[in-house]
Amino acid sequence: MAPIIVTALLGGEDQAWFDRQRQAHFPPERNFLSAHLTIFHHLPPSLESEVRQRLGDAAREGAPKGHVASLIPLGRGVAYRIDSPGLEGVREYLADIWSGVLTPQDAAPWRAHITIQNKVEPPVAKALLTELQADFRPRPLKITGYAAWWYRGGPWEPLSRHMCA
Repeated sequence: MAPIIVTALLGGEDQAWFDRQRQAHFPPERNFLSAHLTIFHHLPPSLESEVRQRLGDAAREGAPKGHVASLIPLGRGVAYRIDSPGLEGVREYLADIWSGVLTPQDAAPWRAHITIQNKVEPPVAKALLTELQADFRPRPLKITGYAAWWYRGGPWEPLSRHMCA
């Protein structure tokens, strides 16, 4: 059985902007996903119905506010840091509930981000970071809901979507 990935859903304009960033800067041979804000990387498939229920509950609580806060160097890539206390609260709540089944990556402190470049040589990543920092300005980010996906080694397969009230 495939593990489950959980992401936040972005507003259409924000999603399109991040997708353009990813298309421009991600190595094409590795770029088979849309830009995404991952909340959990690897939940056991046995949680399928509970994931659906809890994400639906979270969506009914309303959309958390978010901001694109800064750029993050990844060594071999670049990401945008996302600041959203509401989304962090949802993640902390779910992480507490699922603490016994989290992988080390998901149990570690969360750093909300959207990766637009990865798996490149460090000088290439550093050059992009410098270029983007030159005119970066923090801006609002519209979070519209939550999604769960099956991970089977390639493009993710949709499991469920939960739009915020």
